[in-house]
Amino acid sequence: MSLAHQPSMFDVAEEATLTPLAATRHRLGRGAWVDHLPGWVAGSDEVLEVLLGDIGWRADRRQMYDREVAVPRLLRWYGRGEVLPHPLLTEARAALDAHYAPELGEPFVTAGMCLYRDGRDSVAWHGDRLGRSRTQDTMVAIVSFGSPRPLLLRPVGGGDAALPIGARRPGRHGRLLPADLGALHPQDGAAGRRAGERPVPPRRRRVR
Repeated sequence: MSLAHQPSMFDVAEEATLTPLAATRHRLGRGAWVDHLPGWVAGSDEVLEVLLGDIGWRADRRQMYDREVAVPRLLRWYGRGEVLPHPLLTEARAALDAHYAPELGEPFVTAGMCLYRDGRDSVAWHGDRLGRSRTQDTMVAIVSFGSPRPLLLRPVGGGDAALPIGARRPGRHGRLLPADLGALHPQDGAAGRRAGERPVPPRRRRVR
């Protein structure tokens, strides 16, 4: 699989590199927060070219009421110890480990990738319901490549949506959005569940 895309007109670096990890933190309330760093990856088109190739993307299906439907995005999961598809992604994970170690207390060990092929690909409000995220607050770091898409957040079960600053504005590719969202969920017994629900809504105009 290979998808055509329009390179960024603003990110003109010839080689993919990381800029200093100096994100702006946005407090969402009840202990939850989002860090935002536009342009963390310079030369991000080089990485995007690899990700749009054949790296094992798969299409999922899910039950929707009385029928099974295709999930409108492609997915790729990298487990513990699995080599990431571009060296910069490995470098980025090491930088995140070093930067967030005092808060997280452990390294990032897995990576999930989602490919939104055009403005029609999207995902509705949802939250993690599998693994440790069901019972423990979990930090997630998102690195976005290609055209920016809105990323909304809200407490589980509904409520006012919070939007990370810059997410709706035309931005530089390769932005970083680490988040600790566990406190957005009401306490369930002794442990807080991982926060918020989040969507990536569809867009009417073309997304490259």
